[in-house]
Amino acid sequence: MAGLARALRRPAAVIAGLVTAAIADDVSNGPRLARRLSAKRKPTWNVVARCGDLGAERTLVVLAHHDAAPTGRIFDDRAQVWFGQRFPGILERIDTSLPLWWALLAPPAAVSVGAARGKRGLLSAGTAGSVIAAAIFADIARSPIVPGANDNLSAVAVLVALAERLRANPLRGLRVLLVSCGAEEVIQGGIYGFAARHFSALDRERTWFLNLETVGSPALVLLEGEGPVVMEDYHDRSFRDLVARAADDAGASLRRGMRARASTDAVIPSRASYPTATLASMDRYKTLSNYHQMTDTPENLDYTTVRQALVVAEATARELAANQWMGR
Repeated sequence: MAGLARALRRPAAVIAGLVTAAIADDVSNGPRLARRLSAKRKPTWNVVARCGDLGAERTLVVLAHHDAAPTGRIFDDRAQVWFGQRFPGILERIDTSLPLWWALLAPPAAVSVGAARGKRGLLSAGTAGSVIAAAIFADIARSPIVPGANDNLSAVAVLVALAERLRANPLRGLRVLLVSCGAEEVIQGGIYGFAARHFSALDRERTWFLNLETVGSPALVLLEGEGPVVMEDYHDRSFRDLVARAADDAGASLRRGMRARASTDAVIPSRASYPTATLASMDRYKTLSNYHQMTDTPENLDYTTVRQALVVAEATARELAANQWMGR
């Protein structure tokens, strides 16, 4: 039996290592080989509208997503609220959200290292952690879908209101694409379809992406970057500077310096070298209000922040239209 156990150590280490790599690859929007081999493809729908100066050479793409998230016990934010109430000064200095995906990567990585080195304690801890992770995802799978008012119908509402404003007061010199993607909650489902269909026609020197993600919490923020595993700042800081300047000129409150450990549709255009920025929001505890919870309903939205997101989006479009020189 001892010989058999030793013989199984190497394949166990390899398999656990491959599982760790597959998870990191999937949540980071890598090649996603495991997903391509194992997942059954399901259809999703993107909605694309065009407004502004349709004949212009320069384009602003305003992104949102219209699918809603599942809930689950793991999304309970009471621990972060507790921490924020007791240590507000420390929380204020933390501008990058917690790397929750690391907790999912740690158990199979521990199994791999434990099996390779014959460390029973590490192997046992990794196995127990993997069982807990499987239970968490089973809980998410059987939990209901949230109403999705903040995440992300608040952003879809901004798209609709922006279309109304640009129709009433047209732009010159800038085409605007209003894009609402499906299947964002399965880690960027719809944006890949948009990229495959539209990126070839969008000049990287004359196109900007403004992503709207959960803009119904009390404070509007401009994300500098994101990364579930490895943090990546969005491509071209000068565009984020332009968004911040447009917000200031329009009198909208906008906090900078925040980075997210979740992934959004913005990562796809950013990696394709398009100037990219994301507007999001947070509460006093630096959480997304009612995130993946059944309380994510219209009456719990902060409509002042939703309106500010609209003001910033329109101001950004008009700033780009006015600054015909801007490019890289």
